[in-house]
Amino acid sequence: MDKKILNNKIEKREEKGLIKKELPKKTLTKKEPFKKSLTKNKINKMKIFNKWESNVNVADLGLKGYMNVSPILVPKTSGRNVKIRFHKSKNPIVERLINKLMVAGHRGKKHKISSGHNTGKSLRAYKNVMEAFEIVEKELKINPVEAFVKAVENSAPREEITSIEYGGARYPQAVDCSPQRRVDIVLRMMVQGCYIACFNKKKKVSRALADEIINAYKNDSTSSAIAKKNELERQADSAR
Repeated sequence: MDKKILNNKIEKREEKGLIKKELPKKTLTKKEPFKKSLTKNKINKMKIFNKWESNVNVADLGLKGYMNVSPILVPKTSGRNVKIRFHKSKNPIVERLINKLMVAGHRGKKHKISSGHNTGKSLRAYKNVMEAFEIVEKELKINPVEAFVKAVENSAPREEITSIEYGGARYPQAVDCSPQRRVDIVLRMMVQGCYIACFNKKKKVSRALADEIINAYKNDSTSSAIAKKNELERQADSAR
């Protein structure tokens, strides 16, 4: 039988699926070694909100280990560090601000001003922080994450007071403020101050938060966080 006729018959059978097609043998090649440096560069180039560099310098050495400014695209870890005590400092500092906007903390009889309005509304808080950062960038002409970190450093109290009981009477006593508590107090005071500034007013939350960050960055006492810091340190100074 002619070879051409035989080859045609085989091809027709292969097309019908009666005969399995022989695949060409693959030649094994050595894989290139995984380059860690490339992935590190990609992570370092990551921008928060896809707009600003988040890997900024923290000048205050006391707060350096308690303010996470590592590169992240979306500041939302979904409660990754909630179960372990004191691990909230591992969350990005911008995410901690967003979380604080949702639950601002207790304020005595004025609790209704800052609580219950945005609880659980993470997307609204996310957008408010992003808009506030855009305003900060427009007015200060610098990276808003850097401005926010500097504002936290300026507003963090170094001392506060506690009450001690001695001989049936209570006395105020000055104590040092731990680094994690310093950051907690600043975030609470900033958020509560911005809610007070915009409650029952035409001013937006994003505008009030931007003003709070700008004033704290400039070390201006019109910022409620700076005013609270000065008050706490003044009370501690008189209670020594």
